[in-house]
Amino acid sequence: MDKPCKFTLSTDSTCDLYRDFLVEHDIKCARHTFTVEKDGKLEERIDDFASYAEYVSFYNELRAGAFSHTSMLNYGTHYAHFLSLAKEGAEDVVHFTISSGLSPTKDVAAKAAADVKALFPKFRVLVVDPLTATIGQGALVMIALKCRDEGWDADRTYEYVNGFRLHIQHFIIASDLGYLRKGGRIGAVSAAVGGILGIKPVISFDNSGKLFLLDKVRGTKKAISYIKRKLEKEGPDPDYNYLFIIHTDNEAPSNELAQYVRDNFGFEPHISIMGPVIGSHVGPDAFALGYVSKSLRNEF
Repeated sequence: MDKPCKFTLSTDSTCDLYRDFLVEHDIKCARHTFTVEKDGKLEERIDDFASYAEYVSFYNELRAGAFSHTSMLNYGTHYAHFLSLAKEGAEDVVHFTISSGLSPTKDVAAKAAADVKALFPKFRVLVVDPLTATIGQGALVMIALKCRDEGWDADRTYEYVNGFRLHIQHFIIASDLGYLRKGGRIGAVSAAVGGILGIKPVISFDNSGKLFLLDKVRGTKKAISYIKRKLEKEGPDPDYNYLFIIHTDNEAPSNELAQYVRDNFGFEPHISIMGPVIGSHVGPDAFALGYVSKSLRNEF
């Protein structure tokens, strides 16, 4: 095997990979902030939870009536992040942002990286627009990690992960689309569906990285059955067994789907709780499953 390349792998915190995992694998992370409005007061916090209990506490706050606001990761935060990497000696960097269909963060990151390069000419950032977020973004980061560990250079890794973007399937079951409506992520008409007669909206990402209402089902059991039927039509690409299950403090359906994957596909899925930035827009009691498929996004 060739000597491992030394490019730096970087992401923002909307990848929803746990902090311990990022530290263990030397993945640099630009942390988003979010603001919790509770009892008439505003409190700014950082998306940097260290324990599972912190995630659960956040979703319990939302259940109790708190509202969480998020904003784009700004230029100053990106500049400080990239400047720190450059001062540490980083040269080639592959950096992942949230989908451009949800936020212009990619453009802000590219501008900050260019300004740091003006001070450190050898510093170069290849910014990946994942056209997804949370579980999908995390899957791409993990694929890039595998590339780096196998000795690939930054350019080859960048091209490779970009080729995967539209092969990531998403099935997101929101308990209440009201959170997405408040956050401006989905229209008011679609949001109305979520409150009718126990209807569970099934959300996905389109090819431009925007959220859309893929389907609607009645109740959690039928939502789980819907995802299973999709997996029966086409499961994970056997060459890339990346399957992520993520939830907003709703373990039961997540565990059921995980067992289905073990029984039918023979590998262990990646299960986690969603971070507060994307979780602010989805709300508590949601769950989602995503994976790499041979077919393109939403083809089946």
